[in-house]
Amino acid sequence: MIRTLFFALALAGVGVAATLGASAQPAPTSTVPKARFSDATAYTGAPNLPLTLSMIIAGGGPKDFDSTTLVGVLAGDKTQAEVQSLTQKFGADNVKSFLTVFNFVVNDALKYVTEAKVALPTTPSPDPKDGKALAAALYKQGVNPSGRFDVEYMLDGLVTHPIHVKVMDDIDAKYGAAADANYHAVLTQAMTDLKSVYGL
Repeated sequence: MIRTLFFALALAGVGVAATLGASAQPAPTSTVPKARFSDATAYTGAPNLPLTLSMIIAGGGPKDFDSTTLVGVLAGDKTQAEVQSLTQKFGADNVKSFLTVFNFVVNDALKYVTEAKVALPTTPSPDPKDGKALAAALYKQGVNPSGRFDVEYMLDGLVTHPIHVKVMDDIDAKYGAAADANYHAVLTQAMTDLKSVYGL
């Protein structure tokens, strides 16, 4: 089942690869997928679906995902301090927007998975109850080949780059581009904070 899902989600990126490979001449550098909010190159490999499932379960599951619940699992007894830190840095309204958009992101990504008629794997990895292990796995997923953490690289690795782009477009349509940028900025800070807390 896991192999089937990996294959099905990866099909979202096959069209891009086929287009690039169809040309007899080398593709221009501009055709290489890039992150929307940084100069990083996008992750274009197969998604890490056991990790995706672990994150979703930690947030309450596919039908009841709540980003506040996920933050509580990831930060553990440091949750209150982390929320306060994010609020001081970004403001209460932006933190609230981040949590709202995060809920939308998961639901929207799952919508695309459902439309593709695939199911998430049955076994999450790491254990969704282990906040430190999950934070470490998510952070590692976001470390690009240059050794730098990029939140978009992480999100690409959870759902594929093409689905991540669709979700960002949907965020822009529903909440606006500023909310999209804020979501990525707050999530970047949260992951950076978790790296520091756990010494990742």
